[in-house]
Amino acid sequence: MSYEFRDLTSLDECRAVVDLQIAVWGGGMDVVPASVLLVSAKRGGILVGAADAGRLVGFVWSMPGWREGVATHWSHMMGVLPGARGRGLGAALKREQRDRALAQGAELVEWTFDPLQATNAHLNFASLGVTAAAYLVDVYGPMEGPLHRGTPTDRLIAEWWIRRPHVERRLARRSGVGPIRSAEIRDAPAALEAVPSAGWLRSGAVTAGHAARRVRIPVPGRFSEMQQQATDLALGWRMATREAFQAYFALGYQAVDFLLDRETGGGEYLLARADDAGF
Repeated sequence: MSYEFRDLTSLDECRAVVDLQIAVWGGGMDVVPASVLLVSAKRGGILVGAADAGRLVGFVWSMPGWREGVATHWSHMMGVLPGARGRGLGAALKREQRDRALAQGAELVEWTFDPLQATNAHLNFASLGVTAAAYLVDVYGPMEGPLHRGTPTDRLIAEWWIRRPHVERRLARRSGVGPIRSAEIRDAPAALEAVPSAGWLRSGAVTAGHAARRVRIPVPGRFSEMQQQATDLALGWRMATREAFQAYFALGYQAVDFLLDRETGGGEYLLARADDAGF
């Protein structure tokens, strides 16, 4: 399916983005109003919509900024209607965002994401080529809606260095088929045990003392469902992955890839030492 991508710069278009936010996440205090979107779009923000037969079905929004003298964009929000998911639209919106950020002279696009949402992790690492080395604890506090029920709003910060060769290589893999994993990656020790438990995976013990070049951190599939149906298990995963990421980031590792298990919907983060990541 083909989509029409366009910059959204009118008040009516920004109001349509508000409607799409409500359709994707529900209403409440976290909806960004049309007035803020409009001012941002007029003053360097990137607000791109994707339309199907004239109907807005997805958008991405970022704001310009600076980080230690580097021109950046902070990507605050991307949303796709449920009926348009699973068709590569999220990756396409990010490519549109990148094109505009490059035209503005930006080097880096950053955003936060829930490390326990495996599908988002796969998009960010495998398709876009981000890295992550910062873990934020309960950064947004309690949030409304079913996507956040029962767990703190911990987040990783995605760093998308949009001019680097590693990112170019990942974006060139439009088919989504990655390279054969090396034995070193397959044999990398797990920093966290995943234990089968009555239809779900339960988080087990964290091992913080590995000294290998590569380390894996597993996450379960269907985490949003787990938050609804097995809240205690979901909270256990939040606390265990928090401990694992913080421990290895403190040792100088960064997250460099995500290995998706298409059968279960879960997967594993691959961490490497920052001075040995290869890009």
